[in-house]
Amino acid sequence: MDTAMPLSRFQSAATVAKVREQLARVHELVQRRAVLDTAVANLAMTLDIRPSEAAERLKQMAKNSGVQLLEAARMVQPPPPDDSPLPEVADWVHPLLETFHDSAAWLCPVRDSVGRVVGFRVLAANSHCTTPAGQRCDMIGRRLMSISPGIGTSGLLEDYIRAYESGEPYFRRAIEHLEISGERFWPVTMTVRAARVIDGMLLSWCVLDEKDMLISGWSRAQRLAELGWGEWDLATWQVIWTPQMYDMLGLDPGEKPIALEDLPKLAVPEDLAAVEDLIDTLLECRESAETEFRVRHRHGTRHLCVVAEPLLDSEGLPVKLRFLVQDVTRNRRRERSMARVQAQAVRQEERALEQQRVSEHLQAVILPNRQRFMHLPGLAVGVRYLPAEELARLGGDFFKARRLGEDKVLLAVGDAMGHGLAAAGLMLQLRAGLAGLAYTGEPANRLVTFLNSVIMDFAQSVNPVTGTMVVGHFDATKRTFVWANAGHLAPMLVRDGCARLLDGVSGPLLGAFEADYELNTTELEAGDLLLLYTDGIIEKRGRDLDAGIQVLLSTAQDCYQEDPEAMIDCILERLDGGHVEDDVCILAARVL
Repeated sequence: MDTAMPLSRFQSAATVAKVREQLARVHELVQRRAVLDTAVANLAMTLDIRPSEAAERLKQMAKNSGVQLLEAARMVQPPPPDDSPLPEVADWVHPLLETFHDSAAWLCPVRDSVGRVVGFRVLAANSHCTTPAGQRCDMIGRRLMSISPGIGTSGLLEDYIRAYESGEPYFRRAIEHLEISGERFWPVTMTVRAARVIDGMLLSWCVLDEKDMLISGWSRAQRLAELGWGEWDLATWQVIWTPQMYDMLGLDPGEKPIALEDLPKLAVPEDLAAVEDLIDTLLECRESAETEFRVRHRHGTRHLCVVAEPLLDSEGLPVKLRFLVQDVTRNRRRERSMARVQAQAVRQEERALEQQRVSEHLQAVILPNRQRFMHLPGLAVGVRYLPAEELARLGGDFFKARRLGEDKVLLAVGDAMGHGLAAAGLMLQLRAGLAGLAYTGEPANRLVTFLNSVIMDFAQSVNPVTGTMVVGHFDATKRTFVWANAGHLAPMLVRDGCARLLDGVSGPLLGAFEADYELNTTELEAGDLLLLYTDGIIEKRGRDLDAGIQVLLSTAQDCYQEDPEAMIDCILERLDGGHVEDDVCILAARVL
């Protein structure tokens, strides 16, 4: 029958199963250790060696026998009873042992063949003596490790031997000890004292009961939570503090606790009013109070949170004041650090928002018409500019389509690298520079070379910046497109239902280094459609650039129409251009 508690609505069967599995594993490991420690104790007593040596001997036995360590441990038998005569016990020993409130025993050393102390035998014990596991048994004449096998591997026996040989008394308060009884562990918390007296060893131990455990646990909790407790008796002037209270107030435990009227002296001047108000509330209003103030500590200023209450007599007069104090210095430091980080984040966000606002404004001023249709000499041109959905990703994409004389048209598409204000500023430099240089009559490669020099000069006064661009001149009379490429994606040509990239030489990025750019010439026919674009239309997460270009080629081929605007709409719809991660700029020019 399953007696397990039913699951609550906050538990899951998987969680309970996992916990039970872990507990079973721990139980198995504990049993294994109990068997091994018992074997080490039996082997040490049989061979008259120390526990550390017995542990090594057990490992060697397992290796030589070709068996697992646990199996070798189960083969070790308890030593036979020690029938050697016991030394005489002085008359004063028994009365002395009975004066102990705790379990106490008188021991004599056990030596090996060379005279080393390897253990102890019990010569006498008081009438209320029990093992650390809480069992009563006849201890007289037995080896200490046969009564308490856990002292071997825990190191306690080594401590007892050291105390006997050195003559220095040994004391351990509230140690966590694992006792072994019947191949089972019995975890206990106990206090141990040992001292050499004449040629014997006086040993006492006390297993802490529930009350002692609570007191010990409270002391540990005070250290972990940095809590202190204090009481001022207003009738007797007696002051009681816990050790933690001394540390938090910056006093040495050997000093006397300070009087109540001197408590304000410990506070920093700025917090003096808080301490005085606390004492007024306790003594005048006779009410509990809570406050926080800083004290001058030998290790610097400390922040203390105080909860205090008055104890009143039958007439309502305060007779005692009790304080519970917690050191919250680390919390306050963490809060100040978080506040600084948050303030920095707010400032950065404000700067980013301002940059986004300026970037948007620049783009709106520079590229006010995000959708345009133009009749130019020999061309029908459609343009579409789509900013990124995320303001933080606003970039530097731009286009230029302008008539130059009676039969010449300037076509350009560019991308200033990066996002935000820097990209928008670079875009402004490129587009304005191109607009001015276009009327010089220089070929496209010379225009790009001039723009590269402008960007190089711009980069010396600002942060290093780069950009890409395709610039070309369409001659309506010859139906030729003469163009230069500065690190940009090659233009596309759609002719007779087939789409391909234009062949041509591409030069370095603008702003990378001083360079000369080459001209490329493409012969066009009536009905041909030129497509100039930026990388925002082909870049998608999880897809490389070459795959994106192939997708655009296929889409442009399927979407070919005589109306450039309709063709752009088709391409954007097919490529989900309505939800772009980066700026998108497309220029479609159909040859008339």
